[in-house]
This record gives sequence, structure tokens and C-alpha cells, in this order.
Amino acid sequence: MNTSVATPSSPSIFRQFYALTKPRVVQLIVFCALIGMVLAVPGLPNWGELRLMILACVGIWLVAGAAAAFNCLVEQGIDAKMKRTAWRPTAKGELADWQTLLFSALLCLVGSVLLYVWVNPLTMWLTFATFVGYAVVYTVILKPLTPQNIVIGGASGAMPPVLGWAAMTGEVGPEALILFLIIFLWTPPHFWALALYRVEDYRQSGLPMLPVTHGNEFTRLQILLYTLVLFAACLMPFVFGMSSWLYLAAACVLSLGFFLYAFKLWRDYSDALARKTFRFSLIHLSALFAALLLDHYLL
Repeated sequence: MNTSVATPSSPSIFRQFYALTKPRVVQLIVFCALIGMVLAVPGLPNWGELRLMILACVGIWLVAGAAAAFNCLVEQGIDAKMKRTAWRPTAKGELADWQTLLFSALLCLVGSVLLYVWVNPLTMWLTFATFVGYAVVYTVILKPLTPQNIVIGGASGAMPPVLGWAAMTGEVGPEALILFLIIFLWTPPHFWALALYRVEDYRQSGLPMLPVTHGNEFTRLQILLYTLVLFAACLMPFVFGMSSWLYLAAACVLSLGFFLYAFKLWRDYSDALARKTFRFSLIHLSALFAALLLDHYLL
């Protein structure tokens, strides 16, 4: 492996390390955690609560970035075989293994200390457990062994609202678990839509993703079924009294849209439609949580 730090034509060392944190993924994680924080506070937060939110977001960002960097380290060989990930510094050999490992450890340490000292111990331990769940249980154990890797490993990705809720309240309430359930059920159809049009990448990498092990048609059926269950889960904040009619209307429109994309994909597959389904899934989750936020403050 080429262990040089950078060449004149390669990105700066800062950009290389920043890329390891998977910024877009981490931004969504922090956004979902922030929603959990906001919903845990009745009305507008005061300055002390805002300060706590900022500190919690920074700590969660650091630990999530550490998990992403560790993922890049473990999967550098796989990433190098896939067009979607071949650009990563670890896959290109632009960073040495020890640099990536040290970077991940430092981010995790700083983030954990920040959460423990300035937020609360429960949030730190939950965030660290999420790090272990994603970086070790999912990346090292589940992902290379079972086509249900996304389903089981999705528990780690669904934790951000729980972390946010714990940061503000010091406990895990049923409201936080509802938010967890929504993301947990959203994750499989989201990733399987991606896996459908990237199936050759996954086949070449050797990862047992569902389209590789069970075929295109079976995967499309699973996406359709999951969007139905997800639709029901998205209604739970209204049923439980966490939100009002504004959120309910948004949840119905967004979930129906996701279901219709899945239905079209099931009936008549194309890579272009799978790509559109994947992109809409991102809109679905972001807009759904934004609707929760608006509902919380406007009604």
C-alpha cells in the first residue's frame, strides 16, 4: 500500500481526513439527533438548553465521524473494488492504516469525553455503543456474513434521535423509541434501492447484499413490504400524541410517495427508477423529521 501522505495532485491532508468522516452521512445523523433533542424540550429552548444541544451535536458528530473513519479503514479493500467508494483516501492508499486508526481513535475519545463531561454519561455510553454497533458489529461481523446485514445493522443507524433525547432528558423515553423505529424500518428499503442499481459493484466486492444473494425480484418485493410497514410506523408520532395534523399530513404524503416508488419498482424495474427511489428515500426521511420539527413549534 502507498503510505505517502499526499502528492501534489492529491487532496490536502485535511480534506483526506475530512472525507473519512463521510460528511453527508454524518450530517444526516446529527440532524436526526437534533430532532430528538428539540422534541424532548417543550416549547422554545432556553440558552442553557441551546448550549447543551450544541455540545451534544458536536460530541455526536465526532463519534459518528470516528465510526465512519474506522469503517473506511476496515473496508478499504472492498471500497477499492466499487466505483461508488473507490475515491476514498483509504481505498486509494493516500492514508496509512495507522493514520486512519489514530484519527478514528482521537475523534472517538474527544467526542466521548465531551459527551460524558458536558452532556451526561447516558448519552456518552449510548453513543459509544452506537460506535461499536456500526464500526464493529455491522462493519466487521454482519456486513460480510449475511444479506440481513442492513436490517440488523440498521439499529445503529437508527440511534441518533435516541441519543438526542437522552442528551436533553437523561433518559430514553417512548417518544425516542418511536423515532428509532421509523429510521430502523426506513433503512432497509433505502439501502436495498441503492444495492439494486449498484449490484455489480457489490457482487464484485464479495459482499452478500440482498440483490446478490436473493436476486433482483425478491429484493424489490422486500422494499415494497418494508415501505408498507414504514408507512404505519410513520403514523405513530401522531397516534402517540407527539405531533398534530400538520405532521400527519406530511407523513401520509411522504410515505405514500415512498410506497408508490417501491410499487413501480416492484412492477417494472429499471436502474433509473431504483436510483430515483433511493434519492426519494433521502427526501422522505429528511422531510419527515423536518415536519416533526415544524409541527413541534407551530402547533
